[in-house]
Amino acid sequence: MIDTIHYGLLIALAIALVFAAFTDIRRRQIDNWLNGAIALGAPLFWWSSGLALWPDVAIQLGVALAAFALLAGLFALKMMGGGDVKLLTVLALWIPPMFFMQLLIVMALAGGVLTIVMGMWHVMRRQRDRLAVPYGVAIAFGGLWVLAVNYLPAAAQAARAA
Repeated sequence: MIDTIHYGLLIALAIALVFAAFTDIRRRQIDNWLNGAIALGAPLFWWSSGLALWPDVAIQLGVALAAFALLAGLFALKMMGGGDVKLLTVLALWIPPMFFMQLLIVMALAGGVLTIVMGMWHVMRRQRDRLAVPYGVAIAFGGLWVLAVNYLPAAAQAARAA
């Protein structure tokens, strides 16, 4: 039963990440209600993962707080959007610190490719306005990568055992 809840929550997170990417592409915005829903799901995920309040949940909260502090600084410098800051912060509530580092690396690589592709498209269309990169796409890609690499093998193993 707990495994069903656990994987159901992971599927819900994956759907939320895809939704965040599409809304960021379409409107260059990641809705607060979506970030709020992801944050509210984290305690259920902690429970289904068997995390202890101390130190496990405290570490998750600490990483999320550190991520928010650093990313809010980037937002203040106009280097990141507010929705991107919130999405990465709530993902830090779900993803263990080592996996969160994977997310950041994959996100940075995907964001670089996305920026180059969008920059080329921008130049080819001879647009003069400021380039707006939907970085939520890169964040979602990084999150989905981490889920696929770190959680899907366990799902396949559990299915074989059943």
